[in-house]
Amino acid sequence: MEEQENTFEQFELNRQLLNAVADAGYTTPTPIQEKTIPLTLKGHDVLGIAQTGTGKTAAYLLPILMKVKYAQGKLPRCLIFAPTRELVMQIDKAVGELAKYTDLRHVALYGGLGPKTQIEAVQAGVDIIVATPGRFMDLYLRGEIGVKEIKIMVLDEADKMMDMGFMPQIRSILEVIPRKRQNLLFSATFPEKVEKLSYEFLEFPTRIEVSPQATTAETIKQRMFAVPNIQTKLNILEFLFKSGEIQKAIIFTRSKEMADMVYESLKGRVIPKGEVRVIHANKGQNTRINSMEAFREGNVKALISTDVAARGIDIQNVSHVVNFDVPLIYEDYVHRIGRTGRANNVGEAITFLTIAEEYHIKKIEKIIRMEIPRELIPLDVEIAPTPFAENQAMLKEVDEQRKKEDPNFKGAFHEKKHKPRPQNTKKTNASSKSSASGAKKTSLGSKKGGTFVKGKRR
Repeated sequence: MEEQENTFEQFELNRQLLNAVADAGYTTPTPIQEKTIPLTLKGHDVLGIAQTGTGKTAAYLLPILMKVKYAQGKLPRCLIFAPTRELVMQIDKAVGELAKYTDLRHVALYGGLGPKTQIEAVQAGVDIIVATPGRFMDLYLRGEIGVKEIKIMVLDEADKMMDMGFMPQIRSILEVIPRKRQNLLFSATFPEKVEKLSYEFLEFPTRIEVSPQATTAETIKQRMFAVPNIQTKLNILEFLFKSGEIQKAIIFTRSKEMADMVYESLKGRVIPKGEVRVIHANKGQNTRINSMEAFREGNVKALISTDVAARGIDIQNVSHVVNFDVPLIYEDYVHRIGRTGRANNVGEAITFLTIAEEYHIKKIEKIIRMEIPRELIPLDVEIAPTPFAENQAMLKEVDEQRKKEDPNFKGAFHEKKHKPRPQNTKKTNASSKSSASGAKKTSLGSKKGGTFVKGKRR
């Protein structure tokens, strides 16, 4: 009896679902699954707060598939919304795996490609739609989707939806679908904006929190390197790959331009060209899908990405996540590093930070309620001198951060204004020599590049 309590048999799912669960290799329910499945089967609205990699997709899909049961009519009965096309594809794939012994029909709706094929799939008859809010509303307003049979609605990664500005579309969707329905909302964090959405979206929900908000998985080792500049970040990254410390990694950057720079730095010289890929918003849909699949299959050693891939992508055996840049949306730190250490596997998260990123790391440490351990840069890594323009930009950013915290702070950073040299002035020989001597000293002193000396720390 005790053994049964720890298996999927305890949920009284039908044999088709239990067989699919066994095929997927699931043996013991995770905490979020143990708490969510019974409540969803009973028809409760659920507010689930769970960090990434805890099995929440199966936690809501299994009871939904049990309730929807079999193909019926042409109109959808369940809507599942996610913030990115990658996550929509991931959830739709999970629906296919868990519903493979049923006749349930499902379709993924997302932007980035023409809607013709998606419209044809919906018109042929569908039971479950997985969609981004934008593409769903686009097809609904065209009259291609009927909503009167909707009985269940799920918002997955609600915090990311808020960050990406989907609130207007979500409110529009809530206005057009039937009021009498079951609602499920899942989020890795629970900031005020998600709490406000939960009041609008859920009716007397049961709150499930399997771990404190925004905590990181215990299976993920975290560490940081304080660096003076971007080039030193690249040098450490190269060292970690060449030393064999990193086997399979996702490298997160803040911008498309930085992602391309890291890619150019690694490809061919550090990692064979075919074993490193880069994905961001400028890459075509097929390119992004192919890169993800190659990485999932083990043909790619390093995947460089902006935060488009930070959530919901379930790829096994990712040994490392590297935060090349510290994220500016602080909750994204949890989602980024959650790409490793999945399904109780051990993983490692490495973060690089400059003086301008210290401010953001302190905010992140406050959210995750822990101090991220710092390590010295390995002695074999060259510490590059910081270019003047990069140093000025970082100092200016630090000033802006201090002003944000203290409105009375006037700013310590001032760009030097070059005054025109007075004309028709004569210098004595003595003053000329003194000036030349001072210039020589300044020139010699600048070779040390401030606090950091090439290959050493002072």
